[in-house]
Amino acid sequence: MAYELPKTFDYRNLEPQIYQTWERKGYFKPWNDPTKPGFDPSIEPFVISMPPPNVTGELHLGHAMMVALEDLMIRQKRMEGVPTLWVPGTDHAGIATQLMVEKDLAGQGKTRYDLGREAFEQRVWDWKRKYGGIITTQIRRLGASCDWDREKFTLDPDLYRAVMEAFVRLWEKGLIYRGYRVINWSPGLQTAVSDLEVEYKEVQGKLYYFKYMLADGEGEYIPVATTRPETILGDTAVAVHPEDARYQKYIGREVVVPILGRRIPVIADERVDREFGTGALKITPGHDPVDFEIGQSHGLPVLIVMDERGYMNALAGPYAGLERFEAREKLWADMKEAGLVLKEAPYLHRVPFAQRGGEPIEPLASVQWFVRIQPLAKPALEVVRAGRIRIIPERFAKVYYHWLENIRDWTISRQLWWGHRIPAWYCMDCPAEDGRRQAEHVRFIFNPPLEVDGQTLEMATYAELEAQGLARPEILEKAAHMKVDLAVKPIVAREAPERCPVCGSTRLVQEADVLDTWFSSGLWPFSTLGWPEDTPDYRYFYPTTVMETGYDILFFWVARMIMMGLEFTGQEPFRIVYLHGLVRDEFGRKMSKTTGNVINPLEVIEKYGTDPLRFTLLVGSAPGNDINLSWKKIEANRNFANKVWNLGRFVLRAFAAAPAAPQAEPDWTLADSWIWARLQEVIRQVNALNERYLFGEAGKLVYEFVWGEFADWYVEMAKPQLKAGGDRAYYTALALSKVLDAILRLLHPYTPFVTEALWGHLKTAVQQHFGDRAPEFSFDGQWADMLIIAAWPQAHAPEGWEDAKLRTFRQLQALVRAIRRYRAERGLDPKTKLPALIVAGDDREALESVRAGLALVARLDPQALRIAAQAEPPEGATAIVVGPWTAYLGLPTADPALRARLEKKLAEVEAQIARLENLLAGPFAQKAPPAVVQRERDKLARYREEAAALRRQLGA
Repeated sequence: MAYELPKTFDYRNLEPQIYQTWERKGYFKPWNDPTKPGFDPSIEPFVISMPPPNVTGELHLGHAMMVALEDLMIRQKRMEGVPTLWVPGTDHAGIATQLMVEKDLAGQGKTRYDLGREAFEQRVWDWKRKYGGIITTQIRRLGASCDWDREKFTLDPDLYRAVMEAFVRLWEKGLIYRGYRVINWSPGLQTAVSDLEVEYKEVQGKLYYFKYMLADGEGEYIPVATTRPETILGDTAVAVHPEDARYQKYIGREVVVPILGRRIPVIADERVDREFGTGALKITPGHDPVDFEIGQSHGLPVLIVMDERGYMNALAGPYAGLERFEAREKLWADMKEAGLVLKEAPYLHRVPFAQRGGEPIEPLASVQWFVRIQPLAKPALEVVRAGRIRIIPERFAKVYYHWLENIRDWTISRQLWWGHRIPAWYCMDCPAEDGRRQAEHVRFIFNPPLEVDGQTLEMATYAELEAQGLARPEILEKAAHMKVDLAVKPIVAREAPERCPVCGSTRLVQEADVLDTWFSSGLWPFSTLGWPEDTPDYRYFYPTTVMETGYDILFFWVARMIMMGLEFTGQEPFRIVYLHGLVRDEFGRKMSKTTGNVINPLEVIEKYGTDPLRFTLLVGSAPGNDINLSWKKIEANRNFANKVWNLGRFVLRAFAAAPAAPQAEPDWTLADSWIWARLQEVIRQVNALNERYLFGEAGKLVYEFVWGEFADWYVEMAKPQLKAGGDRAYYTALALSKVLDAILRLLHPYTPFVTEALWGHLKTAVQQHFGDRAPEFSFDGQWADMLIIAAWPQAHAPEGWEDAKLRTFRQLQALVRAIRRYRAERGLDPKTKLPALIVAGDDREALESVRAGLALVARLDPQALRIAAQAEPPEGATAIVVGPWTAYLGLPTADPALRARLEKKLAEVEAQIARLENLLAGPFAQKAPPAVVQRERDKLARYREEAAALRRQLGA
């Protein structure tokens, strides 16, 4: 009785069941575990640390690509018998998570300042507990075979300890310092943001040309251009190139800041671009990084004319209190009225925007915490150059070198409340560098202002608050920011000190800033394994093997992991960096809600299941290249998943045609030998491609083999072999089963659910029908408990017969295609079976072994098919020559409809012959160019040949 498989794969019900079974049976865990009995430390593991998605995020196609690729690598290595560990986890995502909670509070008419820091942090933890599992649940839906018992969160207590340890070690080595620099400031978020959190957009703005009047001149001025007129109010110099003849006479003189009337110097500096604007540059050290460097070189004062919200402050004079863009319009209007405006010109330029807040970034000079990066960057460059870390694709190594060779110190402080708080404290009683109490150098900014005890607090030093009895923790924690002058010495410690180690005071205030999220992420490969403790996991699983991530964060994350890994562990954190590209729409455009071209992976999974999405992403991708995705591609791969399922249904039903055991040794047909030899070739090619991390190419190869060879050729040839019954059916069923088993193993890392389900049915059907002989029907002679742990296919050593069988079957395929072309050209009905003689020389015996299959795929009449080594051509037959073989095809002239079509075709051809004979017998042959006449003669010859062939077919 045939084993009946359901008509379709019920992915909605089966995918969750299969995943739960895998997890319940412990297959996501490394089989060689340092925490379990029987551990062998000499066996090298394969380890991936999952790039941690934001804890409050939702699944998008970038996650889907990442999960699919990493799961593919893990599943393949697991099947190869390597102990595999894939460490999952989530990132606390400081800005993103804090923003979500603040929006939630805003809906209740509250701000974080109403709660205070401690209560707000608790609110974020509550949010994390409520929503933090959504992303991991969605990652599970993609089939991620992670060890969920080792899941980590960047604010877990053990990871917190790792971050504190790393910070203190860098501080003790002098690699962390507090400094005054221009940083990216987000007025909406009211925090410094990293370069990664800044998006540059092409904006059609203006270049504003105006006069910088000479202080001692009679109407003389220097023309200057700027894109940000509001920053004029913070100018402290005008710079010109020392070799610019236009302005040399002004160097050393003074000009007057428009409207404010403040005098500033004209300086010479080689960094001025003579080609930009007018060639004279306004210098605003407080609001531009280049200007800050120029200002430092010339000892210029740094004026900050805006507050943290982007509103002009008291230094802006009459514009104080205006929002920065309002101030731009008002100042420019006043300058027009004062006769200081020269012109405005349209100007397309790149403007930095806060990725999370969405508003334009304001460069702002500020005291922040920095990592001195050069000493960390040098060894990170060396390990890649020496090949100890390999970047795939290799072209990104040049980008990596360029970035690290030009790297600048890293701003690691963020003015947020959610994250790893910097482990630094300030003693309020110790003397500062200027001799005053440090309490006078620590300012608390209350924004919005705080009403307390009948007073309105906006900004006050600790000393001022202390004098009013307001230096209480419940008040201090409601400050938006804390500004600590560089004159104050921090106490950096792994744990909160009870008293000052210098003076013994207990009046200690902790630094309010938190660390950049990328600081903790930089420790991810080893902090997740237990560092700084010498844990069993850390000893065995570190360094990890592959870091797979998007090429867009090569600098911001990958480079930092390499620097941190080398610094803290003395080892490379991974051996391979595999970079995937961005997922774009079918036209190559970036997906965005605005464009309306976003494909939600959860919608895809709901509509088609997980496997088609994974297969589309994996087979459509190449390392470092973007992929264009469309619903059409996903639907096509849904069809492929269905094809695999239907192949399984055919194979399982085929067992019913075979006896439980054979009577004799195998007598393999040409088709059997060919498919086995081709399978070995495919396995070798797939494994070679996988070694080069070309998973997309490997997947395409399997796809083409399944559809274009196994399904289209072998399954068709197998049908009459099964019909023959007996040993022929047994060995055909054996071949079908072994090949299908290998296919499912090869496809499993791409499409884990449908392959696992089908493989389970295959195993059960084989065991039910063939009993003790069931192992023979697996690819490698054994059936594992589940496909996820079945052995990865390795090609068998060649035995010498393969090339001949492959050549002969390729010849057969060419012959069948030629016969199909012939039938199509003649318009033959698919049901019409042709009589044929095939003269095959030394290949006669091989062709005889697939006589019935050949008749089926070429639509030949099996009763009128002769295969001979040598034979005379039958009268009236059409000869089709393919290599050393010749097929002579006859026609069943008893078919009236076919005869009528051939007679009609002959009449059309004879009409063309008559037309060309008349044309060539007339004046045309003498008057037309010889080449044109020859073309018509060639046509006539071809028509005469076709007419002769048609007459032979009609027996005329």
